[in-house]
Amino acid sequence: MHLQFHIQAEDPGSRARRGVFVTPHGCVDTPAFMTVGTRASVTGLTPADLVEVGTQVVLGNTYHLMLRPGVEVFERVGGIHRFMGWGGPMLTDSGGYQIFSLSEDRVISEKGARFRSYTDRRMHMLSPEKSIAVQTAIGADIMMVLDVCVDARSDLETTRAAMDRTHRWALRSLAARRDTRRRCLRSCRGGIFPELRRASAEFLTGHPFDGFAIGGLAVGDTRAEREEVTHMAAELLPADRPRYLMGVGTPPDLLHAMLAGVDMFDCILPTNLGWQGTAFTSTGRVKLTRGFNAGEDRPLDAGCSCATCRTWTRAYIHHLFRCGEALGPRLLAMHNLHHYNALMVESRAAIAAGCFAAYAREKLERIDRHEHSDRRIGAAA
Repeated sequence: MHLQFHIQAEDPGSRARRGVFVTPHGCVDTPAFMTVGTRASVTGLTPADLVEVGTQVVLGNTYHLMLRPGVEVFERVGGIHRFMGWGGPMLTDSGGYQIFSLSEDRVISEKGARFRSYTDRRMHMLSPEKSIAVQTAIGADIMMVLDVCVDARSDLETTRAAMDRTHRWALRSLAARRDTRRRCLRSCRGGIFPELRRASAEFLTGHPFDGFAIGGLAVGDTRAEREEVTHMAAELLPADRPRYLMGVGTPPDLLHAMLAGVDMFDCILPTNLGWQGTAFTSTGRVKLTRGFNAGEDRPLDAGCSCATCRTWTRAYIHHLFRCGEALGPRLLAMHNLHHYNALMVESRAAIAAGCFAAYAREKLERIDRHEHSDRRIGAAA
């Protein structure tokens, strides 16, 4: 049986849709942004904080969690939900991207990925079957199958070879799943080559995966290429199952993907940039570490209802960063996650009202020009 996914509304001016899917740990309204908690932790935030900012799903990473704390810990305590104190749905990535990043310390073969651990320098083998076993032990509600990740700038034959191996691994992963309550999603590959994306979608949709992801983007491609591939790939994937854009991106990225009919997102930007002093706001990005913020006795974003914006000023947050106080990054991380989740809430409402295309255009006009030029960001701030 597929992941229970129900489409509740579709936008007449785009391919955006509003839906809901069911997991053993609760329902998820889509479009949904999933908060990245790589090591069973969203840096600096508690599960109560995550609830406060509107998090529906937390994403963990198989590669990191199998190395530390290890499968034995999850088996002993009864899974990641008890271990980290999070009661909502969990999705685990397969670890394919992290292994791709270990260019000097891994060997990819048909069997799987052999790599050197960053924790103790020992060699490990992660096969498609082991990835599923590890994710089952972790206790994920939704599991991603192991894939071969390559740079988006790779040539056609390199990309094709990685895609073909990923397809073979996908079928092995599906066969290895023993607990059908753990839903299994497969990533559509093919880099920036339309013919490969079509071939990947055609192959994968012929097998009983519970949903499909668009993977292999934001690894060397341009924004224009990313948007083109996302729109094309989303149209190729089944309408009755959730579509997940992996590891992307900024609020404009998410708006463009929702216009294409994508339902699920994850990205490290809200938390990582928050810890670096950058906030996402209703008029673009703001760099709180800049000196002029010392005199800004106004909220970070007057249009935001999060606790950070209700309680503290830009000057105070700037002061925290200048002093090296951990509260500063924490306040920005919470604000950024609230901002992303508020974007999802507004988008779902706009889709239900049949006006998402107009909403997205207006939103992009206000924020998109601030996403790429540091000078403009500073001027806007």
